[in-house]
Amino acid sequence: MRVTPHIAAIGTAVPAHDIHVAFVDWAERRLPEREARLFHRMAGRAGITHRWSVLPAEHGSPVGATGFYAAEPHPGTAARMALYADAAPALALAAIADLRAQVELDGITHLVVASCTGFVAPGVDQILARVLDLPGSVERTLIGFMGCYAAVAALRTARHIVRSEPAARVLVVTVELSTLHLQPATSLEPLLAMLQFGDGAAAALVTAAPQGLAIGQPFSATLPEAAALIRWDITDYGFAMHLSGEVPGRISAALRDPALVATLTGGRAVDRWAVHAGGRSILDAVEHALALPTDALDDSRAVLAANGNMSSATLMFVLTRVLAGPPVEHGIALAFGPGLAAEGLAFASAT
Repeated sequence: MRVTPHIAAIGTAVPAHDIHVAFVDWAERRLPEREARLFHRMAGRAGITHRWSVLPAEHGSPVGATGFYAAEPHPGTAARMALYADAAPALALAAIADLRAQVELDGITHLVVASCTGFVAPGVDQILARVLDLPGSVERTLIGFMGCYAAVAALRTARHIVRSEPAARVLVVTVELSTLHLQPATSLEPLLAMLQFGDGAAAALVTAAPQGLAIGQPFSATLPEAAALIRWDITDYGFAMHLSGEVPGRISAALRDPALVATLTGGRAVDRWAVHAGGRSILDAVEHALALPTDALDDSRAVLAANGNMSSATLMFVLTRVLAGPPVEHGIALAFGPGLAAEGLAFASAT
């Protein structure tokens, strides 16, 4: 008889340095007057109030006179990865501390870490295992460069582990430092893409114990002829994010396909949605295409407002709000990312 894996609890963490307003001011100065006015209007409608960065606040804004990005050319990829090597484990540990305040973390058997905003070896998984004093027998899995839907891949991996080893206690961590990858763009679309992103980390405990949220059937779908719409390009000056303005329209069109909707929902009524807060226009596209009630994506919009898009960590923040809310009979977690692909899974409150 198969067990049902559960997310017992989720801990979250963001840095202390709010860089959203400083970025908006900087971006507007880089554009011609007409485009700057358009950027200002779109920033005001983005549904984002704060975005947080690991870049040090004692130097003021990262784009200020003494900040990390004060002069062009900006620091190279090596300097950015040196910051990642220190700051990513530290932020992940803050999320784990928040998780530990909710549940016991003794007896961890597996560690699954997802991140797409940096590289370090030994990896973040090994650094966390050492700092947490996990035994060398702990099985580690590092999920890299899957982007915004990597939280689904991480939880799906934990689900498979628990289903095959019912005694497993899986620590799932997502950590992203998107603000290490500012690019000196002078055109509207890349600046609007960078407007979305902030830093954040989340940690979850997945076990067979009936606590929190039961993890149901996962699903995956790739949208045809859309591979170039979301991508990261690794450059000598960080990772350049490309987020096409066509993405919301492609998502909306895809979600009007009854076959895809049946794949997502399992053909059942959905009473709770946890959608990756990739941007206001993406959330609007999901809401309108699926004809959802106007409050159906409130959790996602709240996370977007408070943190921006934290890539793989974002969906975990949304699920944190789900855990704190009313019981769920049939919920759907959904995220979009490079490919253009949709990844998700069903969930329900523990019974």
